Amino acid sequence: MPKIKYHFPSTALPVSLPQASFRKDMTAYLRPYPTYKPSGVEWIGEVPAHWEVLPNRAIFKEVNERGHPQAEMLSVTIVEGVIRQQTLLEDSSKKDASRLDRSAYKLVRSEDIVYNKMRAWQGAVGMSEYIGIVSPAYVVQRPRNEVVNSRYLHCLLRTPAFATEAERWSYGIASDMWSLRPEHFKMIYTCVPPLPEQAAIVRYLDHTDGRIRRYLRSRERLIELLKEYRQAVIHEAVTRGLDPDVPLKSSGVEWLGDVPTHWEVRRLRHAVNMRVSNVDKHSKDDELPVRLCNYVDVYKNDRITESVPFMRATAKADEMARFRLELGDVLITKDSEVWNDIGVPAFVEYSAKDLVCGYHLALLRPLKTVLNGAYLFHSLQSSAIASQFHLAANGVTRYGLSHHAIKSALLPIPPLAEQAAIAAYLDKQTTAIDAAMARAQREVELLSEYRTRLIADVVTGQVDVREAAD
Repeated sequence: MPKIKYHFPSTALPVSLPQASFRKDMTAYLRPYPTYKPSGVEWIGEVPAHWEVLPNRAIFKEVNERGHPQAEMLSVTIVEGVIRQQTLLEDSSKKDASRLDRSAYKLVRSEDIVYNKMRAWQGAVGMSEYIGIVSPAYVVQRPRNEVVNSRYLHCLLRTPAFATEAERWSYGIASDMWSLRPEHFKMIYTCVPPLPEQAAIVRYLDHTDGRIRRYLRSRERLIELLKEYRQAVIHEAVTRGLDPDVPLKSSGVEWLGDVPTHWEVRRLRHAVNMRVSNVDKHSKDDELPVRLCNYVDVYKNDRITESVPFMRATAKADEMARFRLELGDVLITKDSEVWNDIGVPAFVEYSAKDLVCGYHLALLRPLKTVLNGAYLFHSLQSSAIASQFHLAANGVTRYGLSHHAIKSALLPIPPLAEQAAIAAYLDKQTTAIDAAMARAQREVELLSEYRTRLIADVVTGQVDVREAAD
């Protein structure tokens, strides 16, 4: 077997970390074991020659200990494994919680392995660090301590390879009904190193994974700070302008505060021509073919360009004329399942005769003597200005904006030349911030992939970490 080297790009290292030692740990050669043997199990592959491969019935015993209704409730998630259900209980009324019959719930002890029968194939499995109870939808397996280390099993059973094996043994009418039953779980084969080696693997992964997680948290925090900074830059520019010494006046609007003395504050009805589309995604024989700019195109893209994969649909001739996109238009999401996804803007930089605005969107066409489209787009990116839409959205399970709510939104409006200057400034600033966020997000993705691969290779014996763990 070839040597495996894990690459960790130096450009991705945070300044706060001791870079030399971090790179030494992360890019060190991890050698394979001296000899391997076929495991006879597809999801495991070859294993070190001295490892065992055992069926789960030899590793676990299923437990169905019931009658502890007062114990803490637990759950198993795909992302975190076994967690306390405190958040869920806090969201429920005490009255409802007291009426919940937990007599059939299963007791989980510390170091038990628990999995969700319906979601094991998605990765909902893990070791519990708590004593508590789980619903009958979960299976509790207690490792035989003379054979295995529970934390080693936790790492092994949360690999993508095991999830694939769990899917193979699950069955049901449809994928959302697949179930991994205990009698099938015990037939799955698992690789088992000697106990001291399992402990070494756990020590190595605890140390390495801890450092990776700290780095991931630092990148995720950086992304959040960049988002906050981006929002601050936009809000400052669209409410105060670019001149820090400009005289200010009261806007007359509490949430807006002071604005430059030469600016106006207008409602959108006096600055745009608003059109709410009724063109849906269906195609009809008696209509004309169009490309549809729909909700997802606006929600996922700041700018509508030719590269957006527009949906094919049809529309009537008058609908094509009324809802055709023009350069400089701004589209906003008018309806959503989440209240704060209302009013998300996108700036139209591409137009064509067959490209029209789709359902669940409002098309805002600036009055050219009053408003610059790029300035309007950036203004609607300000959380303070967009909050007008959030507060005006009506609904329970789905939220929507009325025509009146959109037209009544207030907007600070500088002279046209100043609007263009602000838009150009924000284009430059947000492009730079977005690039920094994209780099940080890519680091998170690459390191997450690295982490998953590293854990899988270590727990299946593709690399030998016994010396590194000492």
